[in-house]
Amino acid sequence: MERVYHTMKNSGILNIVLGSLIITTGTVCGGLIIGSGIKLLMRKNELTF
Repeated sequence: MERVYHTMKNSGILNIVLGSLIITTGTVCGGLIIGSGIKLLMRKNELTF
């Protein structure tokens, strides 16, 4: 029975770590995308097609 609880504990720890990594990655990517959009808006007069 202890092996089951040990496995569940390890699974829980892994889920918390992966969730934290996904949140951090999403936040960084979102910040980069917003920064890129701001840069485009600031230079929209210079853009020609």
